[in-house]
Amino acid sequence: MKRTLTILFAALCVVSASAKVICGAERVDEWKGLLEGQRVALLANHTATVGDKHLLDKMLEEGVKVVAVVAPEHGFRGKADAGEHINSTIDQKTGTPIWSLYSAKSRKLTPEQVAQFDVVVVDMQDVGLRFYTYYISMLSVMNSAAEGGKRVVVFDRPNPNGMYVDGPILDMKYKSGVGALPIPVVHGLTMGEIAKMAVGEGWCKACKLEVVTCKNYTHQTRYSLPIAPSPNLRSMQAIYLYPSTCLFEGTVCSLGRGTEHPFEVYGHPNIKSDFSFTPRSIAGAKYPPLRDKVCYGVDLRTIPHEEIIANGFNLEYIIDAYRKVGVGEAFFTSFFEKLVGVDYIRKMIIEGRSATEIRAMWQSDVEKFKVLRRKYLLYKE
Repeated sequence: MKRTLTILFAALCVVSASAKVICGAERVDEWKGLLEGQRVALLANHTATVGDKHLLDKMLEEGVKVVAVVAPEHGFRGKADAGEHINSTIDQKTGTPIWSLYSAKSRKLTPEQVAQFDVVVVDMQDVGLRFYTYYISMLSVMNSAAEGGKRVVVFDRPNPNGMYVDGPILDMKYKSGVGALPIPVVHGLTMGEIAKMAVGEGWCKACKLEVVTCKNYTHQTRYSLPIAPSPNLRSMQAIYLYPSTCLFEGTVCSLGRGTEHPFEVYGHPNIKSDFSFTPRSIAGAKYPPLRDKVCYGVDLRTIPHEEIIANGFNLEYIIDAYRKVGVGEAFFTSFFEKLVGVDYIRKMIIEGRSATEIRAMWQSDVEKFKVLRRKYLLYKE
């Protein structure tokens, strides 16, 4: 009998481990009642899908009154360059107004826009990094909704980097459009969990918040994204490397923008290497760093996923490039601190300190954050 129960338990574990993740947007019966009779604004982009349909189309099909779509960085269709100005427009398929948060410097909804809806639904595929801007757009809309007394409903999606927490916590003197909260670089939270934490910790204005959770997801689930979340994150390799290679945005190096493998390589004309690539002006990277210049460097495309995850927020790549480019402090730009969130990392790299020595600087802060984070988790660690 005991052996039979053990076999049954093992079988159940296999079924559970292989069960398909069901995202919040797919749980139509869960959200229909929340939106019935309401004027809805939808903060979403191309990743907000329900099966083979966009969430906007599914909502309209279900009789939801969608008064406007709110578009984050890269636009509603997800094709614009990083930080590119995007005008508000009309969705050609449905005739729904699109309010772009990237049409003005404030990146906020106006009181006139807020007056037009009763509830804002948030559905965007995040990748779990402090400098990935979708959560910042969500916080902006949550603040606007709070000011207008409106509800916020987050349709949650898995965090593909949600299996660990790592990196320095943002020193708020470096708060910017690529870092809005005192959280680590790799925060280990879904969008729904970030929203809960922001309200709970007073990091945004208190609003009426609800989350439609995912089913069959834990923070250890290896969730492969069905759609590229932004123009230059085109593969799971790039998404797993992104916490570490995005730091090259704050240096004189290229991380492969303008090639077929952004965030999966790094290089510079000064580096001596057999591997090379040449950034070009292409869709999603109109003006890439070191455009039309041959860059020599390192190809990260064959590193196993589990090795990347095990190495976490990895400064080895930046340290390697700093030493090989050979221009001293001129290697870094002022954007580096906005990305990394603290001032000591640049200094320690220049001093010749190792990645292990630098990592020790943030470890105790990360452990404290993990304790705080547990209050807001919607899924098992």
